[in-house]
Amino acid sequence: MDIVLVGPGRAGLALAVRFVAAGHRVVGVVARTDESAEAGAVLVGSSPVPDGEHLPKSDLLVIAVRDDDVADAARSLAPRSAGVSAAVHVSGLTSVAALDPLAATMPVGSFHPLQTLPDPQSGARRLAGAWVAVTVFDEGLASTLDDLARSIGCHPFRLADEVKPLYHAAAAAASNYPIAALAMAERLFSTAGVPFEAARPLVEAVVANAFELGPGSALTGPIARGDVGTVGAQVAAVAHAAPDLLEHFRSFGLAVADLAGQGDEMKDVLR
Repeated sequence: MDIVLVGPGRAGLALAVRFVAAGHRVVGVVARTDESAEAGAVLVGSSPVPDGEHLPKSDLLVIAVRDDDVADAARSLAPRSAGVSAAVHVSGLTSVAALDPLAATMPVGSFHPLQTLPDPQSGARRLAGAWVAVTVFDEGLASTLDDLARSIGCHPFRLADEVKPLYHAAAAAASNYPIAALAMAERLFSTAGVPFEAARPLVEAVVANAFELGPGSALTGPIARGDVGTVGAQVAAVAHAAPDLLEHFRSFGLAVADLAGQGDEMKDVLR
């Protein structure tokens, strides 16, 4: 497949590196500046597309710009895309309607990898085994995108356009909320004189349990047991050693209590 990349940032280049490794060709790179386009093109063995020039003939236009810039990019690219067969953006939040300027001449959709992509090389490696949300209204393009996802070692799944904000909220919760909890745990462990690394086997085990058993069944500990006295002792310890974390500790505890069906039992000690 011949692909034009618009937006050679972390996500766009991670995908492009993966595309090339799978045998696809990136035939052009579009960026805000000539320098960015050139740098991105060098990384994937492609050529920069100068501002204002028509895009190379290609099977797919991949728009990997910021969510807020997708619609503007589509408007800018539409007059230059006569040789392009289809287009997608890679936002997990933005509606496919943002590509309406392109939809007049080609099928459009979105192709969102559910994975963190911190830089092109490590991001490309992390795409192996990741899931990709495919949002389309054209079955031909749907099949093409499914095949593209599988070719780079990913698992495609359908995502309705109207639920993309909810999906994106779920992705944010899955990727960032555990990090906030671990940052709090790191601080408390450190204050207690315990290395954070000691928690790694525990954290890896509970995450595995969450996917094997389901989050509700994976809960353990004093809140799940309804052990009010133990939870009260924890709250008192946090209040003494790290009072600035107390509100967060209680909030996480309340969320756990509700999930465990212990909200009534724990409300006094955690509020």
